[in-house]
Amino acid sequence: MNHQMTAIIKKDIRGITSNKRMLTTLLVVPIVLTIFLPTVYIVILRFVPTEGEDMLKLLKMLPLSIQGGESTQNLIRLMLNYILPVFFLLIPIMASSVMAAASFVGEKEKRTLETLLYCPLSLKQIFRSKVMASFLLSMFVSAVSFAAMLLVLETETYLITGTFLLPDIKWLLILLLVAPSISMISITLTVRVSAKAQSVEDAQQGAVFLLMPVLLLIIGQFTGVLLVSAWILLALGAVCALLAALLLKRAIGRFQYEALLKS
Repeated sequence: MNHQMTAIIKKDIRGITSNKRMLTTLLVVPIVLTIFLPTVYIVILRFVPTEGEDMLKLLKMLPLSIQGGESTQNLIRLMLNYILPVFFLLIPIMASSVMAAASFVGEKEKRTLETLLYCPLSLKQIFRSKVMASFLLSMFVSAVSFAAMLLVLETETYLITGTFLLPDIKWLLILLLVAPSISMISITLTVRVSAKAQSVEDAQQGAVFLLMPVLLLIIGQFTGVLLVSAWILLALGAVCALLAALLLKRAIGRFQYEALLKS
């Protein structure tokens, strides 16, 4: 990566962080999913009796790996290691789509596209720079969201139960494999759409379809039909990584000046 590509990456990241509307959009979803909803869940557990008949039935449905011990701890452990990991998959999709959608269509709206195309880089290098900028920002938001979630959740858990709960290996798979792969898929598709779109909103619509598989996983978690295990996440990450590599290669190969300028 040369310094011209680095300059484009820095410019795109500054463009998002200096835009209050986009920055707010970028932060709202992580705050709701990783701080607000877990806090509401823990507050409910604090004031709702855990020894009732309905609660005992729920505890019997928990995976064997988290049964045993105090019921409140088990329910918090269920949220930390089974519910929140699936919620967390929404964050890289949402974060990456915000910036990727504005990649080329944003240049058109600012009337800087022609200037960008005159820079001493090939179109493929420009495409890679746009993708990398969105990917780096997405991974930064994901890492900060995880750290904030863990800090708040562990603090609240300690105040209620007097103990800490450690995340299991599923979080390692999500942070290092699944989230980057899903983010790259979302970015590649959205940047490609952004090159042909007339507005940022049009470009963002493509990312909505990527949310459907994750929403199905969330429904499966809450209904008990599917409890996402480490093996499922490993398989999902491997498939997504392969798909991301194929999509990126295909998108770069088909990216042409004519398609970008005629829109």
